[in-house]
Amino acid sequence: MIIRRLAWYWLLPVAVLAWELGTRQAQATYFPPPSVIVVRLYEMWFSGPLSRVFLTDEALADLVPSLARLLAGWAMAAAAGVAFGVLLGRSRWLSALADPLIHFGRSVPPSTLLPIFLILFKIGTPMQLASIVYGVVWPVLINAADGARFVDKQYVETGEVFRLSRTQRVFRIILPAAAPKIFAGLRLSISLALIMMVVSELVGSSEGIGHRMLEAQSEFDIPAMWAGIVLLGILGILLNAVFIGVERMTLGWHRASRTR
Repeated sequence: MIIRRLAWYWLLPVAVLAWELGTRQAQATYFPPPSVIVVRLYEMWFSGPLSRVFLTDEALADLVPSLARLLAGWAMAAAAGVAFGVLLGRSRWLSALADPLIHFGRSVPPSTLLPIFLILFKIGTPMQLASIVYGVVWPVLINAADGARFVDKQYVETGEVFRLSRTQRVFRIILPAAAPKIFAGLRLSISLALIMMVVSELVGSSEGIGHRMLEAQSEFDIPAMWAGIVLLGILGILLNAVFIGVERMTLGWHRASRTR
């Protein structure tokens, strides 16, 4: 673990330095140096006053709506995926009935359904939320179903002996036992939510990071376009780090039981 951390600390600066020197030497129009990208990133979104945590007007107009849609869409997909996944995992006949539909639905690229979402929900937040939910729900649903399906029978039988109700068995036995699988699906869904957030904002949106990148492309503002790409990468790293922390706190009992 220590070696990996040390490798990260020296590898990242070396990679950035190589990128800086390579792009300055090549002088490619479409590949600006990292120093230029960072300056543009700062000017666009993080050069505001201290009272607004250094956020500019563009940041409030783009970052806040994008993050709000991302988190709202992810939360809706997580809730629906866990609920329906547990239901399918505990019912064999319902799982057999819905399995072909699930495999068909998750095989359809979410971006191809954007025209349909535009027709159903018009341009705006509802369309973008629908796109995020559709793209995110599948890994959560499938992992929740697998986790609920393979709960140890002894746990369920113990709950029946103690005369727990069906709701109590779900919250005290099935969900804790399926939690590792569920969290695996939730972690994968975060990156998908970030992708779908950008894709939905590229189509008929007047705000958001994706819209700002599309606007920069139309204005031939290459550093601004790259600033959006770098910002999305940073957001992905931060969201993943936060989720890992929550996962470790929530599943601490599971890790402890495996080490015994």
